[in-house]
Amino acid sequence: MTSRVELRNLRRTFGSTVALDDLDLTIESGELVALLGPSGCGKTTALRCVAGFERPDSGAVIVNGEDITKVPANRRDAGMVFQSYSLFPHLSARDNVSFGMRIRKVAAAKRHSRAEELLELVGLPSVGDRYPHQLSGGQQQRVALARALAMEPSVLLLDEPLSALDAKVRVSLREEIRRLQIDLGVTTLFVTHDQEEALSMADRVAVLRGGRLEQVGTPDRIYEHPATAFVAEFIGSMNHIPGVIDGDRVAVLGQFLPIDGEVPGDPEVDVLVRPEAIRLQAATDGAGLVTRSSFRGATARLHVDLAGLELQADVPGHDAAVLAPGARVAVSLVQRPALVTERTASFQPDVRAAESVG
Repeated sequence: MTSRVELRNLRRTFGSTVALDDLDLTIESGELVALLGPSGCGKTTALRCVAGFERPDSGAVIVNGEDITKVPANRRDAGMVFQSYSLFPHLSARDNVSFGMRIRKVAAAKRHSRAEELLELVGLPSVGDRYPHQLSGGQQQRVALARALAMEPSVLLLDEPLSALDAKVRVSLREEIRRLQIDLGVTTLFVTHDQEEALSMADRVAVLRGGRLEQVGTPDRIYEHPATAFVAEFIGSMNHIPGVIDGDRVAVLGQFLPIDGEVPGDPEVDVLVRPEAIRLQAATDGAGLVTRSSFRGATARLHVDLAGLELQADVPGHDAAVLAPGARVAVSLVQRPALVTERTASFQPDVRAAESVG
């Protein structure tokens, strides 16, 4: 059985610090929602309120229409995986997985078979007799995941479960978690500060800042159409390019782009442009100068000086040799709606240079 989880106007303070500020969020049955944000934004506090480890000052946690705000943690049908694994060091992997079943007086034979089944499910069919210190970090986290699933919870809570692992293991395990979540259909709330993790795993991403939701949406919506400058900056890289509002469009680098979202009162704005939306073309009379190049496999990240404005542009890896440091380039922007924000740049690029590259 899966559950629909609602966080209604959750507020939680710690002294003068506001961890959650009227947080409203719904996780549909069988959905994986990632709570994404910087340290201290309230995402773990929200997760702990669902788990029952924290009680909000006001607001409610609703599961399948029932208010469980005051229900103790051990009576909530939720499984939790922690960042630090939290395995019992004196118990084998099998006994760690079956611990909750033992507490609930499940027969030994059934506990044993269920633990073996779950260890196989998470890709560890032969480690049942090993102790945590005999397992790698990735293996320990898989055991912790199996333990959380042992009681067939209707809600799975994951608190930065991959942050202590190295990059390769992290990618492998996040794919495994997503596969299991889809196969089991368990409603899941996943806390992370890693943008790539959230975008690659979640059905929807909820971006938090200062205990409040900045935006909730599908990964592609969050990335392509950020609702605020904070979301735009937090989800991937952004260039700030000075522009001028002209009706319902913005003039920037000799082009006119439609505006996505609200328009500031001041016509002089910064246009937020992702590196992959900048186009470079080798040109001996180009206004841009490639200053640095960073190889990233399929792509390369180029740093370009455009009349004193530092830009970052992503180009196909095979183009990096042609656009090596020292190359002059013409710069243009992909014609797509742009997010604009109040001007923060402390200088204006040379207008003639900017207009000559479109």
